[in-house]
Amino acid sequence: MVLHLGNPGRRISIGLIAMTFVLSVFAGRLVQLQGLDSKVYMAEAARQRVQEERIPARRGSITDVNGHELALTVEVREIFVDPLEVTPAKRAQVAAMLAAELGKPKEWIAAEIADTGKRYVPIGTVDPIHAQKVLAHGFKGVGSRHEYRRDYPGGDLAGTLIGFVGDDGGGLSGLELVHDKLLAGRDGQQSIETGRDGQRIPMTRSTRRQPVEGRDVRLTIDRDVQWAAQQAIAEQVAETGARTGSVIVMDVQTGQVVAIANAPELDLKDWAKTSAESWVNRAVADVFEPGSTNKVITAAAALESGAVRPETVFTVADDIRCADKVLRDSHPHPTERLTFSGVVATSSNVGTILAAQKVGDEKLHEMLRRFGFGAKPGAGLYREEAGLLPPWKEWSGSQRCTIAYGQGVSVTALQTASVYQTIANGGVRIAPSVVAGTTGADGSLVPAAPAKRTRVVGERTAREVSLMLEAAVSAEGTGNLASIEGYRVAGKTGTAMRYDAACQGYCGYTATFAGFAPADKPRLVVLAVIQDPRKGHYGGEIAAPVFKKVMTFALKSRKIPPTGTEPPAVRIRAGE
Repeated sequence: MVLHLGNPGRRISIGLIAMTFVLSVFAGRLVQLQGLDSKVYMAEAARQRVQEERIPARRGSITDVNGHELALTVEVREIFVDPLEVTPAKRAQVAAMLAAELGKPKEWIAAEIADTGKRYVPIGTVDPIHAQKVLAHGFKGVGSRHEYRRDYPGGDLAGTLIGFVGDDGGGLSGLELVHDKLLAGRDGQQSIETGRDGQRIPMTRSTRRQPVEGRDVRLTIDRDVQWAAQQAIAEQVAETGARTGSVIVMDVQTGQVVAIANAPELDLKDWAKTSAESWVNRAVADVFEPGSTNKVITAAAALESGAVRPETVFTVADDIRCADKVLRDSHPHPTERLTFSGVVATSSNVGTILAAQKVGDEKLHEMLRRFGFGAKPGAGLYREEAGLLPPWKEWSGSQRCTIAYGQGVSVTALQTASVYQTIANGGVRIAPSVVAGTTGADGSLVPAAPAKRTRVVGERTAREVSLMLEAAVSAEGTGNLASIEGYRVAGKTGTAMRYDAACQGYCGYTATFAGFAPADKPRLVVLAVIQDPRKGHYGGEIAAPVFKKVMTFALKSRKIPPTGTEPPAVRIRAGE
């Protein structure tokens, strides 16, 4: 066999062609990576390298009128673990340490640490000093993160009024929700570049946007009066076996709410374990028929129209026919002749109906509307209701009588308190308010805008109704248990049948008492409402004592002295 030598030139050519092909592939890939897809890979690299972090803003405080904090924000540290950084040999020790320091189940912590698919596992929240103690153990993979926590030092003090925040720090109910944007401020943000071990890369870029702290909200609530109101209504609800109760204290001259209490009240430190029904501020959300406390509006309408004077005498029987129904008086009695002042003082249903008939349905409806019925009071509270005021043309035959004494219309406790503030303030209604002001950018208090003022009735009408209400608290009136030694007190009892959707009709009663003091120079209004009591049900028996306790405390707390005057004599019956 003859062997022929290879052609070196051809071998070199083939090798060069092969090398050119391989290099072109690499070059094409390089062009793709650095040219066509460079932005995609740069973005992915930045995503892996740059860490975004939220810088929480401090939520503003909610304080009472004197600056005492009812809701505040405290600094805390969230303890977390990076399971990938904890070596298997140290997992048991880390779990035992965290369980002991944070009071968490050791088994749960161990299971979380073993899950290396996670890089961030929150274990618990502690104060900064305790966090330093945890980190002092020196375990790799255990860290802390700066956070804020909402705290309510008063527990259930004004609980349903203030409300609470959720796990994300946002308001969920009450004033925390209504003023959430103002209180929350604006979170900041920062971004830094980190390596594979999570450590920041020196000399790399970082951006930071500072958080804007939330603003404080100062309320008109007086912490001490609020506490006294809650104590008084809670004790009476328990004593009478009632379903719920509410108390409102208002400043006559400003319309500011000094206290707004409910029983049972919401404990803000343990709100998550309660039902959503207990989160509601019943004083502004629950509607009910006011009963005889509503007679002041009928009296004002009668006096304002000129159809009736305080001395006008009515022949009052024990009952009266209205359309197809016979309505009974508030208490059994033989036919008697009462002055209009006596009608109000003795809380006569029949006498009130006779006065209302002189006024007429349309004018009575207009007066109810002017006092705020059928519209929200305007305090801007969470779930504030407007009640129900039917158009006068739709009143049934019996409603034309019952509305005069407070059955057939529905109101809230705040609406009723506003009625008595109007009478006490010489006939000028001031929209109720609970916010005294907020903090400005420089930390100074910015007072809230003045509340809307509306002339409802004349000064003379308001003064004459006030004298009637004083007579109602006298020995001959139905509200004598509300009298306060040394002070002139004006007020009215209310006992109304209570509509209950559960029984689809009237079941039980609503007992109320509303009044103000000093009667001749009014400063404070107090309203007590007790729903569905089981031991007694008359407003003069179970609501008036609550009024007395709360008003007595409020007068002393606010250093309001007696006026030292004597009430004028009021004729109750004809011939006296």
